[in-house]
Amino acid sequence: MSPSGRAIHGRRAARAMALQVLFEVDTTGHEPAEVLQRRAGEESLSEDATSYAGELIDGVLRQVSVIDALIQRAAPAWPFDQMARVDRNIIRIALFEALYRPERVPFKIAVNEAVELAKQYGSDSSSRFVNGVVGKIVNEENAREQSPGS
Repeated sequence: MSPSGRAIHGRRAARAMALQVLFEVDTTGHEPAEVLQRRAGEESLSEDATSYAGELIDGVLRQVSVIDALIQRAAPAWPFDQMARVDRNIIRIALFEALYRPERVPFKIAVNEAVELAKQYGSDSSSRFVNGVVGKIVNEENAREQSPGS
């Protein structure tokens, strides 16, 4: 339970949990489902929020090669292996939500939520970097989908 004795709800909490799990998996190679269950219990995440975090984690990991290629194309000045793991995983979550979920998260919400995560968990420059990369990719993907002949 949270300090107030209640479970923590909401998609923002789920995104933060997904980030923490993906960061740990990226850093240590631990099993994602086990990390999620352990961390969700430690943080008193509600069942709905845990479920959504699981969807984000599974989706990101299923699409990671495609998402990472998009990130590398959008940020060629940043060597991918030198990009901060926090920033990389925030961008992965935002892109999965905006581009790959069956009920896509609207672009503005995906960007805003990514920026908020970057402010909370990243460095001083993370929010600008995340905003720029996610915005560029989502705009390009939306333009590609709307162009005639696609």
